[in-house]
Amino acid sequence: MERRLAAIMDADVVGYSRLIRSDEDGTLAALKSVLTDLIGPKIAEHHGRVVKFMGDGVLAEFASVVEAVRAAAEMQQALAERNEVLPKGQRIAFRIGVNLGDVVIDGDDIHGDGVNVAARLEGLAEPGGVCVSAAVYDQVRDRIELPFEDLGEQRVKNIDRPVRVWRWVRDTVASLPKVDQTNMPLPERPSIVVLPFNNMSRDAEQEYFSDGITEDVITDLSKASGLFVIARNSAFVYKDKTFSVPHVCRELGVKFALEGSIRKVGNRVRVTAQLIDGSSGGHLWAERYDRELTDIFAVQDDITQQIVTALKVTLSEAEKSRIVDGGTNDVNAHDLFLRGRELIRGVKKDREMFDQATACFRRAIELDPNYAAPYAGLGMAYVLDHQNRWSETPESSLDQAERFSSWAIARDDQDPYAHLVASLVAMFRMDYQRWADEADRALSLNPNFAPALNARGVVHIYTGQPEMAVPYIERAMRLDPAVQQQYVHFLGTAYFVAGDYETAVALFRDRIAINPTTDLSRAFLASALGHLGKLDEAGEVWRELKEINPRYSPVEHIGRLPFRDSSDAEKFTVGLRKAGLVQ
Repeated sequence: MERRLAAIMDADVVGYSRLIRSDEDGTLAALKSVLTDLIGPKIAEHHGRVVKFMGDGVLAEFASVVEAVRAAAEMQQALAERNEVLPKGQRIAFRIGVNLGDVVIDGDDIHGDGVNVAARLEGLAEPGGVCVSAAVYDQVRDRIELPFEDLGEQRVKNIDRPVRVWRWVRDTVASLPKVDQTNMPLPERPSIVVLPFNNMSRDAEQEYFSDGITEDVITDLSKASGLFVIARNSAFVYKDKTFSVPHVCRELGVKFALEGSIRKVGNRVRVTAQLIDGSSGGHLWAERYDRELTDIFAVQDDITQQIVTALKVTLSEAEKSRIVDGGTNDVNAHDLFLRGRELIRGVKKDREMFDQATACFRRAIELDPNYAAPYAGLGMAYVLDHQNRWSETPESSLDQAERFSSWAIARDDQDPYAHLVASLVAMFRMDYQRWADEADRALSLNPNFAPALNARGVVHIYTGQPEMAVPYIERAMRLDPAVQQQYVHFLGTAYFVAGDYETAVALFRDRIAINPTTDLSRAFLASALGHLGKLDEAGEVWRELKEINPRYSPVEHIGRLPFRDSSDAEKFTVGLRKAGLVQ
């Protein structure tokens, strides 16, 4: 059975049976309105997923515990405000429980102990209130300015152990802080997010094609130094979600959005695209392309040019060349590259994915040996194999990655992705100069390339220049605001190496809130707390780490980190030693 860790929200209507007996039609209409207009959008706003509506309630899951609790509290606030203007008999109130736990995946549904505990927490909540488990409270207590009351351990039905429960104190509901990033300042340059194009083909397997075209447009626009372009990862957070374009623009801190759809049938493709002003929701440009599949590259180029023109961005001759040149004229080779790239980007990370992705890239190369992108794709696949040891010879995978990235660069020196792969290879080989040079080359070709910005910052960390790392990593986070867990960890590491342990502690706590199962950030957090003399807190963090990874070894950990100066690495061990956690 497939499992994953998730934040689970269970919400249920208070007195549903009584309301139905009193006014069945009115209750059903009111509940439908609440679920459709308030509950569903609020869950989507906080990057959650409605698992199912259950007649008188809703089950939802979130990747972030913080977002789940914020969503729950904001839902109750909105319901309270809504009910103030309604007659008492027409008011709909909910109880909400939030838990962090393991869930079993069953298609679109989820089951398991984590779900059961969330349901029991819901039953303990007051009407209009929220109850959370201790696991949830531990993650949000320093991240959310909401008061909670400890209800102690509670015995609940069908759970064989007591559950520690915390209750949100509702009398401060009016001061609930807003969570959307409406105060994020707009960049000085014209700024845009390219939202995932909808797959309008009848074949769901064509998702890779619409996603691939979206990513290609993002990449082309990113090459324009006069544009600020949100990274692919943050744009794809909104895939298959209900949203309003103005809200997305506010949340990501950009002025414009591009959205559209793709329908691929046989050898023909229909693409629609529209450029939207995020402040007003008005359309600045829209076009429909109905072409032969072989014209897809021309369509992408035209979309890019139309956006650049509409936003009054001036391209240098070099940028014009980079946007138009490169790639392949073989649509089948491009299709295979898109399939392979989608596999690497996907959630599934195992040997089967590796074999399927490399097969796609190799077949693309057979069709067009001069097409650089699949060589770079193979390079990244072997970098991942080196990290995860999927193949029989992961020790030699770094050699393979270096060879393929070199072949990609030889065929197209203007491909920023190929230079990023080369930079990652240099990182593993601790070739610091090439690591920096390749990241710089990627950024010169694509100034909006968040992974390359992060790579450039990380090399500064490990070469003893942590202050120089901070602006690079912060720029990467600004371009990729919805997917920050790796960036936050490295930013924390920069401040740790610089000796600013207070800031490092705050950042590592943020990383843990984003990724509750991380052992890496917990180890650095424990060390930073040790440096600050906060021994009890360091011990608590260490106990959490050992529960997550009983086999964790700080010696092996620090040995894998590519610090050039051993004194920087020693700061990690010294902090743990000060906390009394290692000898």
